[in-house]
Amino acid sequence: MNIDQTGPLSWEQLEKDEGIHLIFKDNQNEIGPILTQLINMGAAAEYDVGGLQGGAERELADAGKILPWDLSKLKNWPLVQSFLGQIPTYTSRGGKQYGIPIAANADSMIYLPSRTGGVIDSYEALFDPKFKGKTAMEDSWINSVFFAAIYLKTTQFPKIKNPADLDTDELDVVMKFLTEKKRSGQFLRFWNGWEDGLGMIRREEVWVMTGWEPIVYAAQKAGVDARYADAREGFEYWSNDLVLQVGGQAHYDAAHRFADWLLGGYYGCVLALTRGLFVPSGNQVEYARASGKFSPAQISQIQEVADKVNRKFARAGNQRIAYWQNVRPRQHLRYSQLWDELRNTPSG
Repeated sequence: MNIDQTGPLSWEQLEKDEGIHLIFKDNQNEIGPILTQLINMGAAAEYDVGGLQGGAERELADAGKILPWDLSKLKNWPLVQSFLGQIPTYTSRGGKQYGIPIAANADSMIYLPSRTGGVIDSYEALFDPKFKGKTAMEDSWINSVFFAAIYLKTTQFPKIKNPADLDTDELDVVMKFLTEKKRSGQFLRFWNGWEDGLGMIRREEVWVMTGWEPIVYAAQKAGVDARYADAREGFEYWSNDLVLQVGGQAHYDAAHRFADWLLGGYYGCVLALTRGLFVPSGNQVEYARASGKFSPAQISQIQEVADKVNRKFARAGNQRIAYWQNVRPRQHLRYSQLWDELRNTPSG
């Protein structure tokens, strides 16, 4: 087994529980290159299963690069079904399930209260001139255009219908706004990848930035008083889904046992402890208490994460703030083109 010792967990428990010898490779976070690798460069046949941002499965299924899951082989699937109703991009096509949600959360901003002068609860802080040169956004249109659209919908441009799937005029407004902010020097720069984002916060190069909640956990463990914002405009809700690639036909039963194991409790507990994320089977706390593998302090932390994520998703019941990530909006090619132009725009 090639164990990813730098990831959220080693896979030794999987081998103990299921006898599955897993070779793990990080496919990074940018969906365009991932889909190119899977569709055009043979990666779908090279690997058995893959994890990617929810909503990308449609394109892979249409290209014949992933297989539907046999849900009768997943005893934990009923635990997930009630959660799926909240996800507008969840991937049942033609009555077949192509994506199994194995992690979920709702994203906003990371901030340093000692630098910002207190609590940050609005995306306005990202664009506030008083923080000029001390803010950052991720170098990813999937997330950053989304956050800017949420902000503009609630402030300057309420005509935006869906921040996750902008019309041409809406996209132009958002990109013009971001371009003006970049030219003014509002952003220190766009960050790219886990190490880069974490490093910016640990070194206190920026005081507010859009980012993933696991960065906060890692920064806090390093002694940095970083916080995660409860943005009043709403969160970016997302799921990461497991797909059965065409290469998985050779290990079909093992792939299903792996998927079921991810939903079974242990993986969710470790993900909660190390990343603050949530597996949408929702059984982590019960597993932690019954398994004997976790200390009382760890069980308390797992409960805290479950409560936190459940509170976020309770807000998703209010459709005014239920904004779900969309990795393939109708105009995704134009998004990508305009983001490249923004990336190359000089900063003041």
